[in-house]
Amino acid sequence: MGRFVNPGNSAFQIALNSEIYIDKTGLLTYTNKVMNTLQGYICNSRPRRFGKSITANMLTAYYSRGCDSHAMFSDLSIGQNPDFEKHLNQYDVIHLDIQWCLEPAGGAGLVVSFITTETIRELREYYPNILPEKLNSLPDALSYINTATGRKFIIIIDEWDVLIRDEAANKVVQDEYIHFLRAMFKGTEPTKYIQLAYLTGILPIKKVKTQSTLNNFDEFTMLDAGILAPYIGFTEDEVRNLCEKYHRDFYKVKNWYDGYLLEEYQVYNPRAVVSVMLKGKFKSYWSETSSYEVVVPLINKDFDGLKTSIIEMLSGSSVKVNTRLFQNDTISFGNKDDVLTYLIHLGYLGYDQLTQSAFVPNEEIRQELSDAVETTKWNELLAFQQESSALLDATLAMDSDAVAAGIEKIHMEYASSISYHDENSLSSVLSIAYLSAMQYYFKPIREFPAGRGFADFVFLPKPEYLPYYPALVVELKWNKTVHTALDQIIDRKYPASIVDYTGDILLVGITYNRKSKEHQCIIKQYTK
Repeated sequence: MGRFVNPGNSAFQIALNSEIYIDKTGLLTYTNKVMNTLQGYICNSRPRRFGKSITANMLTAYYSRGCDSHAMFSDLSIGQNPDFEKHLNQYDVIHLDIQWCLEPAGGAGLVVSFITTETIRELREYYPNILPEKLNSLPDALSYINTATGRKFIIIIDEWDVLIRDEAANKVVQDEYIHFLRAMFKGTEPTKYIQLAYLTGILPIKKVKTQSTLNNFDEFTMLDAGILAPYIGFTEDEVRNLCEKYHRDFYKVKNWYDGYLLEEYQVYNPRAVVSVMLKGKFKSYWSETSSYEVVVPLINKDFDGLKTSIIEMLSGSSVKVNTRLFQNDTISFGNKDDVLTYLIHLGYLGYDQLTQSAFVPNEEIRQELSDAVETTKWNELLAFQQESSALLDATLAMDSDAVAAGIEKIHMEYASSISYHDENSLSSVLSIAYLSAMQYYFKPIREFPAGRGFADFVFLPKPEYLPYYPALVVELKWNKTVHTALDQIIDRKYPASIVDYTGDILLVGITYNRKSKEHQCIIKQYTK
């Protein structure tokens, strides 16, 4: 076994030895199916803490020659597959961790030459007397071996995008690395020596103008996870089972760490879920492995609508985003959509494919993003937070006139880019207006199914604030009287439908009159 060629199964054994391991070997069923086909070129990108390296180590342990992994996999999902033994430890695997290679290589500019030299040296031990004495190309070496023996290779590259992200301004390093990847994977010759290619990192494959650098790869991302969705993060069923085993409140775990929408799956941050199961503390585990400093320069970029979008999402709303033009690097930002798309790939935002909109996925990320925003010292944000806090205080004090005036002021001063056309635009402003509520309340539930209809907004207090803050049921109306809004809440029995909630409830009706351009509000204590 070598460091890069057939490195064995010990790295994956560490994952199996851990107290919590969630079986994701079903992914191997897919890779077995597509290997040695045009679909056998896979780039699976996901944020940090989402199990990228464990997956790469799993693939290596299963396919690599020179080790016996039968006992390791036989009781897992893949062990029940008819093709389990057909592919087990049958292939030469080259596993590269680009992040790790940076230090022994002596820097980013030497990574490609380091990988080439060391991998060829190991290949000579497996295939003596085949490679020419003077050979300084890894793709050429693989081609030589295939020509002489007919053997094909599985190539696994972990943290493939490190040189794209960390050396974004170094064109020489990037050009050399992209040239290396193209030589390895593009064209007719690589199809002769590659059995399967698997790249994983945070970013999708970099684009040159609008085309992928490696357009023969199938990409699975946080924007479109496709068939690999259940193998990115923990699914809801997996988290529910862990909560039962470790006696954790599932709904609290859901509010803190859920929120990523991948196909039909609700996906959770694995690192955070494992931490809360083992430690029992509900907090942000995000900053333990990554600093929000990467976010600060992004949200400070001077793009129209960016700051308003960040505030709106922190308030619990979604924001439309065009993800198609992002170049999949960290320097080619042309507008707010590029910034938001990058934040989706980083895991700081979730993405809804159906509505093509971004949102803050959960409480953990809301806290991290809020901390990042606070360090930017946006003057407009500081003033806005004061206005929002005053609005929440007025709501809790049932001061209807102050609430109406507060929403009017916030719309005019901080959300004027949102033009009123209907109740949907009014609801966007309302989301922004109640930003300060996020400290005490869970993310507001929009279109909450209640009674004989849907309440526009329901704010439920976090458990620690339940004795001090009432739930808020909010109904919005456009060009109608404020009493119409309140009557709808009462007549359709919205409050009675908030199950498992025993605290106080305030009913809030808010309207906007198109002719007078005035907001009106009425607030009433709910009596059961």
